[in-house]
Amino acid sequence: MKYFLRKLFSPILNLFESGQSEYVYKKSHRVILIVMGLLFNGLASLVFILSQKVTQEVLPEVAQVSTPLSTQTDDIGYLIPVVFFGGAGILCLLIGLLGNDRAVAKIWGS
Repeated sequence: MKYFLRKLFSPILNLFESGQSEYVYKKSHRVILIVMGLLFNGLASLVFILSQKVTQEVLPEVAQVSTPLSTQTDDIGYLIPVVFFGGAGILCLLIGLLGNDRAVAKIWGS
């Protein structure tokens, strides 16, 4: 399974796993990267869920007939933090779970 996922996400992983220079890797860096990924994804999910609840409270008649993504056609600014934190969280989890030691060290800048 891990091999299949590494092959699927190889374009992203290759960016961080390339290079021949020395690097400093610590196991704690990988653990912190995974925790950060979970926190970022949780934050993105929380913003998305809370924005939907606010829409349902303010415009209940629109929320009943619309899909969750179409309820805020006038104000979709909430998607900016969802995309940013969601993307950062997915990248952290990808590198933390599938990346090699060089990729983790490259994220930390060492």
